[in-house]
Amino acid sequence: MQAETASGKPVGEFVQVEVDAKNSDNCIEATVEMGEEIKTWSEHTPNVYRMNVLLQSPDGVDRKTCDFGFREFKANGTRFEVNGQPVFLRGTLECCIFPLTGYPAMQNDYWAKIYRTCKEYGLNHVRFHSWCPPEAAFHVADSMGIYLQVECGGWAEVGSGKPQDRWLKEESDRILEEYGNHPSFCMMVYGNEPGGADQVRYLSGLVDHWKKKDPRRVYSSAAGWPYVENADYWNTPDPRIQAWGAGINSIINREAPRTDYDFAGKIRTNMPTVSHEIGQWCVYPNFKEIEKYTGVLKAKNLEIFKETLADKGMEDMGEKFLYASGRLQTLCYKADIEAALRTPGFAGFQLLDLHDFPGQGTALVGVLDPFWDDKGYVTGEEYRTFCNSTVPLARFPKMVWLNNEKLEVPLEIAHFGEKPLPETTIRWTVSTADKQVLKEGSFTRELPLGNCLPAGTIGYDLSEIKEPSQLLVSVQIGDTDIRNQWNIWVYPAVKKTVDNLPYITTRLDRTAQDKLDKGESVLLLTYGTVPPEKGGDIAVGFSSIFWNTAWTRGQAPHTLGVCCDPKHPALAAFPNEGVSDYQWWDLMNRCDAMILDDYPKDFRPIVHIVDDWFTNRKLGMLYEARVGKGKLLVCGADLQNDLDKRPAAAQFRQSLLEYMASDRFDPAVSLQPYELDALFDYGKIHSTETRSGEAIKQLLNQYILR
Repeated sequence: MQAETASGKPVGEFVQVEVDAKNSDNCIEATVEMGEEIKTWSEHTPNVYRMNVLLQSPDGVDRKTCDFGFREFKANGTRFEVNGQPVFLRGTLECCIFPLTGYPAMQNDYWAKIYRTCKEYGLNHVRFHSWCPPEAAFHVADSMGIYLQVECGGWAEVGSGKPQDRWLKEESDRILEEYGNHPSFCMMVYGNEPGGADQVRYLSGLVDHWKKKDPRRVYSSAAGWPYVENADYWNTPDPRIQAWGAGINSIINREAPRTDYDFAGKIRTNMPTVSHEIGQWCVYPNFKEIEKYTGVLKAKNLEIFKETLADKGMEDMGEKFLYASGRLQTLCYKADIEAALRTPGFAGFQLLDLHDFPGQGTALVGVLDPFWDDKGYVTGEEYRTFCNSTVPLARFPKMVWLNNEKLEVPLEIAHFGEKPLPETTIRWTVSTADKQVLKEGSFTRELPLGNCLPAGTIGYDLSEIKEPSQLLVSVQIGDTDIRNQWNIWVYPAVKKTVDNLPYITTRLDRTAQDKLDKGESVLLLTYGTVPPEKGGDIAVGFSSIFWNTAWTRGQAPHTLGVCCDPKHPALAAFPNEGVSDYQWWDLMNRCDAMILDDYPKDFRPIVHIVDDWFTNRKLGMLYEARVGKGKLLVCGADLQNDLDKRPAAAQFRQSLLEYMASDRFDPAVSLQPYELDALFDYGKIHSTETRSGEAIKQLLNQYILR
């Protein structure tokens, strides 16, 4: 018996034991002295050893090798510790997604790709959702320093005396016997979200059984629920932003944007809490993925979505929708992860997911595709700014400001690196979108291991900002690449006077029609007036879709953010990057989507609302057209109410008014009044070939009078 390093270098003493086969009970114990230079295993130091055992007998020779490591993974209060050091789990799920084969990879190289990608995106943990992976997954996780949560293949009713009760216990014994020596095997539960009236008793008994059988890891009842008192940790869906049934009542949709909240009230005080399946933020399909399905599975779902988009005349918008919704998805994951890192005493999170889940109606919840490849809208380098062992954090009380205010934002650090950092310089800057530094400062702090480590307060008098501006607040630790950043927006408290205001209305009434006939400009604000069949029943929220609307039976929101040309002159006084960021919250929070499917196929709104890929409707928030001699601008967001409390909505309105008063307001597309009927339901007017313009006007006026 001889131990060696992963590279094959012998370690410790060679041990030889003589066995009397006639009197043996087939179990022999021996102690190997490893010496004083033993190295421990963790995410930072994935030191792996191999035990070689040789059995010689007159009947021949047999060999067995076993990988192992020296590590202690345990609960201490509300945290986990690895070798006495606190650790924060930054995890994702692996739901047995292998599109080319239909079964899990058995080779090391593919698991190396999976774990390498996890590390590239700042993760240190993988949960195997209701299954146990093959040997290769453990072997590679050992060598790369990944903490694994293994499950016994259950998503079922338990504790009812049915055959699965016995099978799950026996299966767990087999898993522990086969893979228990791997240092990466740190956590185990029965499986996912159990049912059964007696589940607590049954699962509590399993936890006791596992602890007695093999105390080298931590155990809990199940992923999701229930809480059992004898568990080592609690794996619960409570500490996360969005959940099943929450819809537009989650904090990211319900409250104006800020980053000063956390989940402190949702974690237990007697054991570590690991959040279950956080995120589930969706993105529009990546149609370039279709060609990657060269194995047993075909992406027929994506083919259908691509076809329906083309049927709506928007085949050219697929990549734009992907990018725009992907940036919103990234923002939502940033919000979830940063809230977790801001939570005192929190043990970690498990994303659903870093990569897409193709099943259950098509859950496009990953910033990566099912092949663990990126989709082109966020890199691992950017993702690591908010998801890493060390992350600067800022508690913004709001993200949209006026220039009569002072920016005051507390900074803190979450640091779960290999060791504490001595006196470290923390630098911050406030800069313009084109990287002109407006204000900067620094603090010097020691950084012990942990989170909620105070680092100082950013201060900046916003009166220096005279024009509507998008600013970038950045924080960097020392001369390292550890950094984080946030966009904020500053608008003038006093708006510019706009001469030559358009006629503003919530209906295309007779006055609006007369003004258009005279060649004047009309701003039509449709919020609250769009009929349900024309988009009024579409639940628009700020966040992207949760999981997918097919599987959640239409859980709100039903849309995936905005997509626009940021340089369109209508948005000149509303700085944006063409995708949803927090300045759009005021608008999306009170918005009626307008279905434009019945407009000409090549008609494009100024601001698209990206629709659910199951319906692929052409949705607009803002569009323009010539109507007769006049010019019409139509907006589905609320630009009328509570503008003193909704600074971004007030600024958006200001931008539209400035645009309409300028000579840049020059719509390229003309619509006839009967075409507006397709959205506003002013009567059944269908064809210019059968009705003259005057007849159409008379019918329209008759409808208005009704």
